[in-house]
Amino acid sequence: MSTRAVLEVIALGVEDAVAAQAGGADRLELVTDIAADGLTPSVGTFTAIRAAVDISLRVMLRLRDGFAAGDVEALVRAARKLRAAGAEEFVLGFLAEDGRPDLGTVERLAVELDGCRWTFHRAIDRAADRDALRKQLADVPGLDTYLTAGSPDGVDDGLPTLLAEAGRGGEPGYTQRLLVGGGLRLDHVPRLRAAGIDAFHIGGAARPNGWDSPVSAEAVRQWRTALDG
Repeated sequence: MSTRAVLEVIALGVEDAVAAQAGGADRLELVTDIAADGLTPSVGTFTAIRAAVDISLRVMLRLRDGFAAGDVEALVRAARKLRAAGAEEFVLGFLAEDGRPDLGTVERLAVELDGCRWTFHRAIDRAADRDALRKQLADVPGLDTYLTAGSPDGVDDGLPTLLAEAGRGGEPGYTQRLLVGGGLRLDHVPRLRAAGIDAFHIGGAARPNGWDSPVSAEAVRQWRTALDG
């Protein structure tokens, strides 16, 4: 029997969070500024959402658009404040200019997170060499998930990569869970589930009326039903 798939939904605020949980989400990714592809939310937003729902929350650590870390000390301070407020799971991912992982920043933040679980986000889809990145990050403490579409252009383009990586589970660098997101549609789900992929991430798909509207519990429920089917 297959395990229940994880459904993660992007939440910008309390209204999103409550609707996502009502629709059957297992976890939320908390961000602000979706125009910049999601930046670190305020501590106030985190605490309000934490008080409103009881599912897992992964909080974005990213202070600027793009995949360069920028001010690392500011990232460390943000992580510290969020941890002090009770955050226990995070999302991060930085690349150097040559497209290799920014190991210095990632390792510095992993030390700050001190065993908290975290996702390396879609920076992997912009990496110069995905396989090398995964092997370089294999032993960084806390890393348990890669959020990826398999391609910078989304799941349609990245499907062969996702299916190939799903088949490498257990190899060095491939023990982390694949969380598929980025242009993900319901019609992708059967092939991904058949390959053993068991975690899915939606943002716009949870908002039928666009990013200016809140998450729809009904839209999330449709995904929950598809994943459970």
